[in-house]
Amino acid sequence: MRNSARLGGMPYHSQGQPVHDPKILRAIAHPVRNRILTELTASGSMRAADLARELGIPANQASFHLRQLAKYGLVEEDPDAARDKRDRVWRPTSEHGLTVRLDDLEQQPGGQAASAVFRQNAASWGHAVVDAAYHGPRDPETLRTVNESAVRLTQEEAGQLAEELDAVIAAWTKRTRGRGPERRTYLWFSVLQPYPETLAAEED
Repeated sequence: MRNSARLGGMPYHSQGQPVHDPKILRAIAHPVRNRILTELTASGSMRAADLARELGIPANQASFHLRQLAKYGLVEEDPDAARDKRDRVWRPTSEHGLTVRLDDLEQQPGGQAASAVFRQNAASWGHAVVDAAYHGPRDPETLRTVNESAVRLTQEEAGQLAEELDAVIAAWTKRTRGRGPERRTYLWFSVLQPYPETLAAEED
């Protein structure tokens, strides 16, 4: 899932489907459901068995989470991709992923609690991503890059940069969706924010 999360400040105009309901925020905070949405967004329509194989989980677990995602309108069946009426193939309802505006959701009933769960799980995931980038297995057949850049921006320019980067990833996602077994799912993880002052203070 291309999940664009706005934590506060100016609106971020991603192409993703906005999340307006704290219950949906809780649903996508679950790591397995988030991963399923990621695969469907990157690969296109998939069966529960295919998702289970990709994620390394039991097929009945994949089916359960797909039904939960369908209950919240995040995935739907793709009858055109099915072999027959009994063949259940799933696709995301938004091909561009989701946009999460936590500051807006936190104003709704139950939003504060849902946001806390989402923030905690997302932060843990961020730590795992960075740890894998620096300490994951070295494989000459796999590309790993870490980029850290500092740019002087106004708040408006920061929003423009975020939109441009999002458009690049959206174009690549569309270009490579559902093409061939030689591809694997790569993760693009980015953070755009003012340089953390707490880090500078810790270094003193």
